[in-house]
Amino acid sequence: MKTGEIWSGLGSTFATAVFLYTIFQQYLPYSLRAYVEIYFTKLTNLFNPNIQITIQEFSGERLKSNEAYTAIKAYLMTNSSKRAKRLKADIGKDNDNLVLSMDDHEEVTDEYKGVELLWTSSSSTPQTQQLSFYPTSDVKRSYRLKFHKRYRELVIDSYLNHVLKEGRAIGVQKRQRKLYTNSSTQEWYRKSMWSHVVFDHPATFRTLAMDPEKKKEIMDDLVKFSESKEYYAKVGKAWKRGYLLYGPPGTGKSTMIAAMANLLNYDVYDLELTSVKDNTQLRKLLIETSDKAIIVIEDIDCSLDLTGQRAEKKVKEEETDPIKKAKEESTSVKESKVTLSGLLNFIDGLWSSCGGERIIVFTTNYLEKLDPALIRRGRMDKHIEMSYCGFEGFKVLAKNYLDIDSHVLFETMRTLFKETQITPADIAENLMPKTFNGDAETSLKSLIQVLETAKEEARLKAVEEGRLKAEDEAKLKAEEEAKLKAEEVKENFAKDEVKQDESAQLENEGSDTEVIA
Repeated sequence: MKTGEIWSGLGSTFATAVFLYTIFQQYLPYSLRAYVEIYFTKLTNLFNPNIQITIQEFSGERLKSNEAYTAIKAYLMTNSSKRAKRLKADIGKDNDNLVLSMDDHEEVTDEYKGVELLWTSSSSTPQTQQLSFYPTSDVKRSYRLKFHKRYRELVIDSYLNHVLKEGRAIGVQKRQRKLYTNSSTQEWYRKSMWSHVVFDHPATFRTLAMDPEKKKEIMDDLVKFSESKEYYAKVGKAWKRGYLLYGPPGTGKSTMIAAMANLLNYDVYDLELTSVKDNTQLRKLLIETSDKAIIVIEDIDCSLDLTGQRAEKKVKEEETDPIKKAKEESTSVKESKVTLSGLLNFIDGLWSSCGGERIIVFTTNYLEKLDPALIRRGRMDKHIEMSYCGFEGFKVLAKNYLDIDSHVLFETMRTLFKETQITPADIAENLMPKTFNGDAETSLKSLIQVLETAKEEARLKAVEEGRLKAEDEAKLKAEEEAKLKAEEVKENFAKDEVKQDESAQLENEGSDTEVIA
């Protein structure tokens, strides 16, 4: 048979197949079509020796990303960069390199114990999103693994575990950490409620201005948590831990969070509670966070009124001011309906177990304003006071900004730090402008002057407070003396009335005796 006749026959066969498929799609009822497809698949499987395994990007109706998909993607990066013809490039760790991965609808082969296996990446977009002008995260991506059925046991019992283990290790090594924030509104074309940028904060525990012993205690606690997966499973607790950072502004609470993330190599989710519509949306945000993450709610005392008094106050205001109620309804004021109960469930309720290796951090300037139920042990497991800068913290800043470990002026400063309250932010602000000329002594003398000024201001403030206190005490004493004097006058007046009554009674008795006589 000639080559032209072969191609002509193949063309006719293909055209016939296309025609039959068109008739099948247009005229066969949908209910029958499903049965035909099932039996056709069974028929083709009789002649197909290969087995196919599909790993979807999302699991559980897209509520949570599939960890297996992420691990396989990292594992295939090695082979795809060497064998695939079409690649995708993303920014890698530290922003100094590109990470290559296989593009959609690309194939690469992998070899394991002498067996060749075929990986294929695929993606599909729902019909409703085909003509969208906006970027969409609704694309369904997956990896497909094909292999001969004789290798079923090898692949299922050994190869897949090997891929997951290697993929996780590669992912941790090469991943680019991110800083996430929740959107105030969820646009219709965006599936995720989080947006992100690259997390590249330079803060570490080495540069953190804090007492070394306290710093080491926090670091040991963090490392122990990250290595305690089996322990948390043994005691029946979700693998999470809460940290409460409290103290005056400028004491380094945000810097502490960055240092924690850099120590553990975690992502950071900065949760803005005022942008969360209700408790349901709060749970959805929690589900979309990844493992190995720090979830941060800064200034928790200012985010929302979570004491339960907000609703009662609003009801009273509406009862007393119906005009205000009508105005709010007419303007459609949208207020966050996150409750204390919803936040507590977010921290340690049933939904908090959806994932592992998470740290939840609250920060506040006013610890006394927080509801005790919110910060009790078990929710906020470790309370860390971020206080004013001490001498040990100053030495860290001196090393960072002036590159010195000791100086003859340090002893003077040690005494001043014991008598002065000043934040690390103020110390850094006073050291930074002086570092460019390289004169450490000038910088230290300038800082000493600042400390002495702060000390004098604190002394004058204490004197003023003492004077006011003395005036208050004198006023209170005068009020007490006046009260005692008034009580004494009242008591004497009562005694005089009793004497007058007794005298009147005696006079009456005497007059009665005279009448009888």
